[in-house]
Amino acid sequence: MTALCAVGCLAATERMIYRQAFGRVASMDPLRAGDEMCAKAVALVYEPLLEVDYYARPYRLKSCVCELPDVSADGCVYTFRIREGGVKFRNGNPVKATDIKRCLDRLADKTNASPGMWTMASVKTVEVADDQTVVITLKKPLHVFKWLMAMPFTGVMAEDGTGSGAYWLKHWRKNHEMVFERNPTYRDKVAIDELRFYVVDDVSTQWLMFLGGELDYLGSVSRDNWDAVIGKDGDLLPQLKSKGMTLKTSSSLSVFYVGFNMKDPVLGPNKKLRQALNCAFDFPAWQRFLNNRILPSNGPLPPGIDGRLETPFAYAYDETKAKKLLAEAGYPNGVDPKTGRRLHLEISIGRATQDAREMAELMASFYDRVGIELVARYMTWDAFLTAVNEGRTQMFNLGWIGDYPDPENFMQLFHSKNVPPGANHGAYINPAFDKAFDSLDWKTAQEIVREDCPWVFLHSPKVYSLIWNRVENYIPTDFAYGIEKHLRLKRAGAPDGPSQAR
Repeated sequence: MTALCAVGCLAATERMIYRQAFGRVASMDPLRAGDEMCAKAVALVYEPLLEVDYYARPYRLKSCVCELPDVSADGCVYTFRIREGGVKFRNGNPVKATDIKRCLDRLADKTNASPGMWTMASVKTVEVADDQTVVITLKKPLHVFKWLMAMPFTGVMAEDGTGSGAYWLKHWRKNHEMVFERNPTYRDKVAIDELRFYVVDDVSTQWLMFLGGELDYLGSVSRDNWDAVIGKDGDLLPQLKSKGMTLKTSSSLSVFYVGFNMKDPVLGPNKKLRQALNCAFDFPAWQRFLNNRILPSNGPLPPGIDGRLETPFAYAYDETKAKKLLAEAGYPNGVDPKTGRRLHLEISIGRATQDAREMAELMASFYDRVGIELVARYMTWDAFLTAVNEGRTQMFNLGWIGDYPDPENFMQLFHSKNVPPGANHGAYINPAFDKAFDSLDWKTAQEIVREDCPWVFLHSPKVYSLIWNRVENYIPTDFAYGIEKHLRLKRAGAPDGPSQAR
């Protein structure tokens, strides 16, 4: 009896530790959660007013710091009440309406230059009705406003910097490792005690770490490892299934693109040139390079968004048309008449991994066919974002992951009100587009953008992720912010997956 009790007590006190590769995080301030990695890290510690329901499909919102709001008949007044039972910061203090107002005011403050400042652009006032109630009045109705209040930008932070999330940041060795510890004051049961996120740029190293049981989750199967993981039927190879791995596949509410700096004297005023650069992009070759894990972009909206135009994109891959447009743009055969040489363009890329270099080389080969020289400039992520927002790039490679499933979230990337430091990174300005956007005329807005070509429209990815079977309750989602609080791990010694030292 004593021996059995000892074994049971040992199992009961075993710490559950979850590990995965992660990207570089520049800041843990919710105001700076402008890229995927920052947003995912921030969401573990700081909770927004609302959150996306992890289990619901189609996606819907649920309470987080606050209950779902009451909305006035005219759609302009949102009354948020702190959830029943209250919410506590890790320091033990209750979250009050004054904390929410302070954080939202800070987000809206232009002097803070938050990349998420656009989420507050429609807000007229934020007022405290009582300790438990915040009233937000909009300048005019905005049908997606509740979704904005579920973004990591709106995470509520105590004055001492602590949050109310399921975890707190225990250790951060910048650009190497982040360790998050379960928040003992969190209101709900959380099964995993500790999260260890390792910054590992090399995808082959990530795969070897996962294969060796050093990682519990692999966010994507790399192009180089594709044939060693995925069979011709698109499923996980049987020998890997037998080891205790599971493949999870899903579509993606995201778009990837090459943006043009519309203030650049070469690209900005020359629509024909931008159209030619779209026509010269060899999507079939790009798709083969990426193991058919992508869907073509025919404009700014990803598949699965209601209202997406499905008509053929006029500037899809067509080399003959690209050469014709180049000549009309003033660059016959790709030659710059000012220099008598090939037109020289530069693309800035915010990472220097092997994959990034190979993708840039492939892209350069597409433009070489029509006589254009494309040169890549590799930068650190922080330096890249700064250069893009300061207009010091000519072309730049970026992606946008949907914050909510509505055309507005993607189309706002082209509105003049969102020029840098906002999400309109290329500083595209077209009054006709703004008018269509403001009237929610998504068909006209898409047609304008597809004709103006402020981007090279690349692709929307399909997601292939791997987990060990010891990870339970993992559901692929486009809103993977703070989802670790929903995961569970089987105890050490379980048959599904490699044994792990604790």
